[in-house]
Amino acid sequence: MTKSRIAAVDVGNDSVKAIFGELERELNIPNIIARDTEDRPVIGIEDLDSKDPLDGIHIRVHSPSLKENNMIYRVGNLATKSINATELDPGSSKSEEDQTLIMLFATLALDAVNSDFPRNKNVIDASYILGTGLPLREVKEGKDAGYRSKLLGSVHQVEFLVTPKYQGMKVNIKFDEVKVYPEGFAAFINLVMDNSLKIINKDLIDKRILIQDIGGLSTDIAVIKNRNVDDDKAQGFNLGVSESLEQIREEIRKKHGVELDSRRDVVEIITKKNDRNHIMVKGSRTSVHDITDRILLDLAKKQYRLLRNVWAKNSQTEICYFVGGGSIILKEYIKNINNSLDGYNIDFFEDEKESIWMMANAYYKLIKDFIRKTEKQNAVKDKAPVKS
Repeated sequence: MTKSRIAAVDVGNDSVKAIFGELERELNIPNIIARDTEDRPVIGIEDLDSKDPLDGIHIRVHSPSLKENNMIYRVGNLATKSINATELDPGSSKSEEDQTLIMLFATLALDAVNSDFPRNKNVIDASYILGTGLPLREVKEGKDAGYRSKLLGSVHQVEFLVTPKYQGMKVNIKFDEVKVYPEGFAAFINLVMDNSLKIINKDLIDKRILIQDIGGLSTDIAVIKNRNVDDDKAQGFNLGVSESLEQIREEIRKKHGVELDSRRDVVEIITKKNDRNHIMVKGSRTSVHDITDRILLDLAKKQYRLLRNVWAKNSQTEICYFVGGGSIILKEYIKNINNSLDGYNIDFFEDEKESIWMMANAYYKLIKDFIRKTEKQNAVKDKAPVKS
């Protein structure tokens, strides 16, 4: 019997963040795919295996859960160079998109080829216990059950085509267990527990708090009382940063004639340490502050309105934590709005990596806790006397 491996995977709109095993491997892959042909052209094919596999993910994906099965894709960094690259659209449901599954399977396959799974020539049989999540809105609509059933009970295959180091390898992926968590609850777990599931924030654990998780496609506001998420009051909104990033990208193209490959390029421009909000136009350093400030300030006002409306219905809230990749982009704008209004008690994570990896870290803690409890229950059953 194949021993299952732990996988905690956050399929975020911007990128997939994944943690494997006993914290020995992390993967971060841009959430971009592009349909492709089997023999993609490669300059210097003989040097293919000297390159980084993450820069050349070229795969065929077979799964009964896909609407379009057995298709070939460029994934991640390689897909950004394609004119037909696709990112998840605003308003789409993460649980219902083929792209979510393709990114998940590709990420697991990249882990499997470097793990101790059974192999028969070029075929690897990989088994995972998966912790992942969906936006609160989708969980409240009951879509987590359908998403989970797509993964369980089937074998999903990733075949590496023209991919450095892994060309010709096939990975059969099956799931022994899948736990799908609401993203707001996961953020709370990450705030109060360490990787050993010990309480690390005793001051926070009994407070009434809000957690506003700003993602690419959606925003979740979790309402925490008595150490639990209040499911009735927690809310999910179809408002993320993707649409604004796309708007910035389009205005830069129109005004400066500069074509950015993806929304990730826009994020880099507005978050980089040096020359923030500047691009190169015909070799000259050029400010795009006027575009980014106007669009992001407008989005920050909308996010602040969500906070105000939820706080009004939860008046005894003590603090709101802003988390997620979108909160990093909007942090200064939201802070300025809040300060100008003598507003609420809010906080952001200064450690950008911690904020970006918050969901993956939370899923890891939750799936570890699930395994620990399951093993404990099984041990009790094994010790129980057999009735004659």
